[in-house]
Amino acid sequence: MSRLPRALRRHRLSERDRALTHRIAAFVLDYPDERLLADLPLLRTATAELPDAVRTGLGEILDHLERTPPQRLAEDYVAIFDLRRRCCLHLTYYAYGDTRKRGTALLSFTHAYRAAGFDPVTDELPDHLCVVLEFAATVDPDAGSRLLLQHRAGLELLRLALLDSGSPYAGAVAAVSATLPPLTGRLRDAVARLAAEGPPGEEVGLEPYTTVDYRKAHV
Repeated sequence: MSRLPRALRRHRLSERDRALTHRIAAFVLDYPDERLLADLPLLRTATAELPDAVRTGLGEILDHLERTPPQRLAEDYVAIFDLRRRCCLHLTYYAYGDTRKRGTALLSFTHAYRAAGFDPVTDELPDHLCVVLEFAATVDPDAGSRLLLQHRAGLELLRLALLDSGSPYAGAVAAVSATLPPLTGRLRDAVARLAAEGPPGEEVGLEPYTTVDYRKAHV
């Protein structure tokens, strides 16, 4: 029996549609290299199988990837996701910023991956949205969806920030959000606080969280 929260088990998307949405989003939210661009026809075909609730948003980013020159895609990706604090693809950043507390949150992702036998082949930290989506789509949908739900406020702030900036990537994040239950009052308050304050600032004097390899760390 599924261990997902009851609200998610009642959600209108089927488990197959949810997994397919997560898998496609993991591709299109990643850096637009030659491999991704070569896979666009396959991603378009897969997206056509999805319901409107998620197909529309994914279609927007696919349109952008198909019609924009590769060099421009790369430059825009860096400008959006690497240079804007509110458009970070690392989910724990929204709650903890570059602080020591973030290390514990990163370990929760590593532990979930290890428990499922998942060893992501990437240099990204374990909380990177594309890594979480790949995990949810191909390894453990329950554990992956729980990680997304635990960081729902940050995910929603990312969606809003992309939407405010007019980025076509907003559609992909909106598709991911559509696989999750509607926001509750408490979550809406958390999103409002994040929108007003932004991610926490760096704590002076602390060792950077990147001194530990959270993909391989042990308890």
